[in-house]
Amino acid sequence: MDYPIPDWVKDAVFYEIFPERFANGNPGNDPPGVEPWGGIPTRTNFFGGDLQGVINKLDYLQVLGINAIYLTPIFAANTNHKYDTVDYYQIDPHFGDLETFRQLLSEAHRRGIRLVLDAVFNHVGEGFWAFQDVVAHGEASPYVNWFYIEDLPITKEPTPNYATYENADYLVRLNIHNPEVRRYLYDVARHWTQQGIDGWRLDVPFMVNHRFWKAFRRVVKEINPDLYIVAEIWQQATDWLQGDECDGAMNYRLRDLILDFYVNGKLDASAFDRELAVLRAEHPGETAYTMLNLLGSHDTPRFLTLCQGDKERFKLATAFLFMHVGVPMIYYGDEVGMNGENDPDCRRPMIWDPAAQDQGLLTWHRQLIDLRKAHPALRRGGIRIVHASGDVYAFERYYNDDHVLVIFNRGAMDQTIWLPAECWHDKSLLRDGLSGRICLVSEPVQVTGRSALVLTHELAQV
Repeated sequence: MDYPIPDWVKDAVFYEIFPERFANGNPGNDPPGVEPWGGIPTRTNFFGGDLQGVINKLDYLQVLGINAIYLTPIFAANTNHKYDTVDYYQIDPHFGDLETFRQLLSEAHRRGIRLVLDAVFNHVGEGFWAFQDVVAHGEASPYVNWFYIEDLPITKEPTPNYATYENADYLVRLNIHNPEVRRYLYDVARHWTQQGIDGWRLDVPFMVNHRFWKAFRRVVKEINPDLYIVAEIWQQATDWLQGDECDGAMNYRLRDLILDFYVNGKLDASAFDRELAVLRAEHPGETAYTMLNLLGSHDTPRFLTLCQGDKERFKLATAFLFMHVGVPMIYYGDEVGMNGENDPDCRRPMIWDPAAQDQGLLTWHRQLIDLRKAHPALRRGGIRIVHASGDVYAFERYYNDDHVLVIFNRGAMDQTIWLPAECWHDKSLLRDGLSGRICLVSEPVQVTGRSALVLTHELAQV
């Protein structure tokens, strides 16, 4: 059976949460040695973030305009990132318990917020129960073929004699070719899908064969056909988007293009447009509208850091993210101006003190979200390029009678451009949704340096 792409995804504004660093809602479940909130992150330290913290901040997310959350792993594990699963059926005790998770799901849904979990099925942690059984019993273990083991007993030195992920001895590769392992993982997916979640983000799906993910889709979609399946793909994602595996992918390639145009200056507007067209063509059918577009994640440096603190460049890139085809995702804290180099520095504790937050950036994000929600053209509409030269890039999004004209000037100099007459659609006046400025159809558009215009065809009065 073919399952269509969930319609709700097109209207989503996602927010990625790294639970250990978002908010500490229950100090009673803090791990030993927890450090004061706001400290410097390392690969091994803890700050006490948990699911109760997420629950406590749902009102903040709702006011921001978020209606979908992607949570990095929440199952029992030994690290702060939880990509080393010990027990797929248990919520990590430092995050809460099943009751806490169900409360989070209920409270999120009550606010119209969907919840997507992380499916980490390529590898487990060395503390995973089946691997520990092999460590203890060797060839006598019934789980010896659940992993790729060269010889026994299990050893780590000088190098592990079992397959690992990215040469990390604590991340043990699962033998997906073993039908027992596949059945076990499908049961895990079935269990959490039945709890009422709204989607799965597939961790490193390129490490697992396509046959596994095709069956995974059938397993979870039989329970909830409206479930969103999104893949972590850093390169071309076409193979996962044929309608029998994923509904979308994390659009890291779009992020690269945004960096090259708005930040690094490697592309002019014409080259930027050509590359964007190639990228959109790689996403068949409706998947272009359900790609998860992002400027950063827990696996990248913070975008504001890549901008070297240049907030104007950051604001332009963010505006593009919300105006272009696809689903925007905010990495927690980007909306208040958080900085950070690559992992682990990009995983700093969330800034909650309003005096320490960048309120201008927060307002900017709210404006963009409000515009996106107000105009179906920005969520579901086609795209028509109307200007792509030098520092200026302009396109129109259109859906039925809703038209939005978006103009970016990344350069420092003001620009004056004439736009094709067909963009105006018989309206005499246009209003910029960001500043309230009125533009006359009969005159060229003035675009100041380092700015964006989001012009809507409304009946404005001067």
